Amino acid sequence: MRFWIQTISLVFILGCASKSQNKNDVDKTQSQQVRKFLALGDSYTIGESVDQEMRWPVQLSKQLNEAGIAVDLPRIIATTGWTTDELEKAINEANITETYDIVSLLIGVNNQYRGYPFTNYEKELAELLESAIQFANNKVNRVFVVSIPDYGVTPFGQQKEPVKIAVELDRYNALAKEICQEKDVTFINITHISRKAQNDTSLVAPDGLHPSGKMYTDWVELIFPEVKRLLE
Repeated sequence: MRFWIQTISLVFILGCASKSQNKNDVDKTQSQQVRKFLALGDSYTIGESVDQEMRWPVQLSKQLNEAGIAVDLPRIIATTGWTTDELEKAINEANITETYDIVSLLIGVNNQYRGYPFTNYEKELAELLESAIQFANNKVNRVFVVSIPDYGVTPFGQQKEPVKIAVELDRYNALAKEICQEKDVTFINITHISRKAQNDTSLVAPDGLHPSGKMYTDWVELIFPEVKRLLE
């Protein structure tokens, strides 16, 4: 009789242990769910003049993975030279039907460079942000906007009107921040980092205009904790 009771007890204990292990496996799988990342923008998002692994969305994805937050390589919809209306057109043509766990938006420098009316940016940025929120399954806390860097400090920009560029981009970024606040979306200001390139040529890509991989690394150091917070 004692042996029988001991056997039943052992079976019960093993059964409970098995259920506990299964639960732990499920919890582990859920915690390791791979997040999907969509990055929308222009040359600064596609990483003009730098290797693919040095693009800031790719660096960000890598850093999140190293921190234990599984994130797939970002899907990037961005091309050098795009304005807000061209990004809108590309998004429509991409016919995105899936949703993403995190969505970024960095756009507007080419509106300023081409001298487009400021009202175009105001209208189209708001529309792009609405699209980004939809791609994030309507979760505003999974969307973030990155400010436009100041290219006026680069060798290319110094040949233009650097003071005018800085003033106009500050205006663009102030509006972007305001729209983000209205929609409760995270706005991350990297413009002050971009201006360090004026005294540090290692922060500029070989083309004399775009950020180097080192500059993007500096951006990610600022962006990473904000995005980690959003995903947690």
